[in-house]
Amino acid sequence: MDHDMSRKPRDQQHKSCRSRALVLLIAVATNTAIFLLFSDTSSAIGIRSGEHGFFWKSTKLSFRDINITEYALAASRDELLHLHDRLATASSLVVTLLGINDTSSDMAAARDEQKHAGADGLWQPELTGELRLAVGPHKLPLGFTKNLGSDQLFPAVGQACRRFPDELERYMNYKPGGECPSDEQFSQRLMLKGCEPLPRRRCRTRSPAGYAEPTPLPASLWSMPPDTSIMWDAYTCKNYSCLANRSKTKGFYDCKDCFDLLNGREKGRWTRDDGALSYSIDAVLATKPNGTVRIGLDIGGGSGTFAARMQERGVTVVTTSMNFDGPFNSFIASRGLVPMHLSIANRLPFFDGTLDIVHSMHVLSHWIPDVMLEFALFDIYRVLRPGGLFWLDHFFCLGTQMNTTYVPMFNQIGFNKVRWNARRKLDRGIKMNEWYLSALLEKPTT
Repeated sequence: MDHDMSRKPRDQQHKSCRSRALVLLIAVATNTAIFLLFSDTSSAIGIRSGEHGFFWKSTKLSFRDINITEYALAASRDELLHLHDRLATASSLVVTLLGINDTSSDMAAARDEQKHAGADGLWQPELTGELRLAVGPHKLPLGFTKNLGSDQLFPAVGQACRRFPDELERYMNYKPGGECPSDEQFSQRLMLKGCEPLPRRRCRTRSPAGYAEPTPLPASLWSMPPDTSIMWDAYTCKNYSCLANRSKTKGFYDCKDCFDLLNGREKGRWTRDDGALSYSIDAVLATKPNGTVRIGLDIGGGSGTFAARMQERGVTVVTTSMNFDGPFNSFIASRGLVPMHLSIANRLPFFDGTLDIVHSMHVLSHWIPDVMLEFALFDIYRVLRPGGLFWLDHFFCLGTQMNTTYVPMFNQIGFNKVRWNARRKLDRGIKMNEWYLSALLEKPTT
């Protein structure tokens, strides 16, 4: 028994020493491989080191050769960084096995660093195929780096896309040069999660069978488009007649009757001013010198009726809309208006101080988190020109929120109040303490 007890510690020590030696051997081999790889790559592309650094073997190189060389260097650099990461992992393993600085605090700090790197760092290295190609980076040609301040170009992809890698891989799973998948609702859900803008795709969207030319302006502003103008795969309704009557159908989103241009509420919207919550377009335009309101934006504009009314008065309005169980963007375009498929979380794609008017009805309401709403309001302030109008149409909130949250928020933005009307909702507002706010606000000129 004494012999066995004394032998076990010695066996464990020998095994531990062999393990440490093996890990050290792996680390040395990895360093050697990196050195050899980098040396081979340098010689393969015709670069060698001299007393004064790297120089070319031949001075007769074309721009094509230079570009090829730059791409080869970039690939070598990426491979070197990848091997460096592997070496760091091996070194960390060696440190752990040898017991160097092996404390719980060090391990916790490393885990925290990895956690932050995963949440706030770059894309994960295992991206492949079309997704990896779409997010870049892409090497710029010589001579294009001065204004950009970089020799690489990164395509615009939403920051939150990194949080949904599996769904993004599914979105980018298609045959390049072929037909795009029928995934409109899926891609829209990704956008609503914050993955906006989505990466570009190299595929072709389908055209509907029997496509008909649009109705000419101005008749198109108030006419139903032909059913063959869009694909109906993604929607519960399969024609425009169903959409026009969907107020009688359960399971739909808001804006139930906004596709009925002939018999619904759309025909009379913004034509009458009740002196309270409902403003008329003519009354709003009358607050400015004639002809000075020329271009604008309607946030969450449904089927585009606000833009149609403004078009009749010589004002060009872009309408943002999402396709909630209906082809809103296609419908807007069929009326001869400009749709923009954009969620409320996206930065408005307009330059500072360019728009004469921004309008929003129902969309900007208390369902938006306070911080996001404040960012959106400041963004509206940014794109309006000095003296530009922000028409907040039927902003919805609870009575307890009006004075404690939203009035201070609007005051902080810095708009001047041209009109301001608050009322309880007539249906259940008294019982539930629900309120509407309509306001006409002006960006100060100084």
